[in-house]
Amino acid sequence: MRLLVTGGAGYVGSHLVWEAVDAGHDVVVLDDLSTGHAEVLPDIELVVANLLDRDRIHAGVKRLKPDAVLHFAAKSLVGESMRRPDLYFRNNVVGSMNLLDAMREADVGRFVFSSTAAVYGEAETCPIEETSTLAPINPYGTSKKMVEELLAAYADAGWVNSVALRYFNAAGADAKGRTGEDHDPETHLIPIALMAAAGSGRRLKLFGTDYPTRDGTCVRDYVHVSDLADAHLRAVNWLEDGAGAQRINLGSSEGYTVREVLTTAGDVVGTPLQFDEVERRAGDPAVLVASHARAKAVLGWSPERDLRTILETAWRWHSRASSGHAASTTTT
Repeated sequence: MRLLVTGGAGYVGSHLVWEAVDAGHDVVVLDDLSTGHAEVLPDIELVVANLLDRDRIHAGVKRLKPDAVLHFAAKSLVGESMRRPDLYFRNNVVGSMNLLDAMREADVGRFVFSSTAAVYGEAETCPIEETSTLAPINPYGTSKKMVEELLAAYADAGWVNSVALRYFNAAGADAKGRTGEDHDPETHLIPIALMAAAGSGRRLKLFGTDYPTRDGTCVRDYVHVSDLADAHLRAVNWLEDGAGAQRINLGSSEGYTVREVLTTAGDVVGTPLQFDEVERRAGDPAVLVASHARAKAVLGWSPERDLRTILETAWRWHSRASSGHAASTTTT
């Protein structure tokens, strides 16, 4: 199939691109490169554009006429969304609507959406099911929820069928070292821990050791980014016959404690990680884990890679040569 991947130069998007190319699909990436990295992409067409450029998006989708669109492009920093909600509603909601309208105009009817656990807010049940209450607590989560509502309305109107994939903590890197996690600023536990092990000078902090969990530290859901990419391709295949607006969690159904992550990271690196045990952070729930029962039932998907594999692939990526990868994309 011909696949259009927005935000395909980003972390999860670039992994999907490589998985799709490996599977023999014709892939075109649309990315404004504000946070993405063109050099991690294979030799494919890259359209540098912003989804707020409505005319260019409409012209691009009409020219490319993809079989399906996979939509990763979004602003995604919770703290920034609290300070600048306007950026999040404009980029994430208006940008998505421009894309959906371009698809409708070009008669492209399959859409896979990169959603988030943030649509649930402070979940009342665990593991979190798709039927759990949606109550986002920040503009980032609200913007993603609004796009999901758009998708439901567009499906009801018979315009676009979709799958919204809600995932929690994407982690790890491509097993072949072709792409990995590279955020600025970096806010995720695993890359921060591994960068500290590589000598970044950043002191690790373990927030809270008295939670009602198996070792007193928070439990969080980590899924290998390549497993997430696989789920997106399965969603595209499901949409060949599936209709409506499907919403699916991508979680492990179990999770790992923060201490387990740090201990396993030390094993992978070859030396125990040093960290300071400090007080809990306000608002951190003890356990935040998603069920993948619906993903298994609908897509035949379950996560295959465990915590050690996540950390081993991430460590290879973070300890790679500083020269990185040479650009190999065709830009339009």
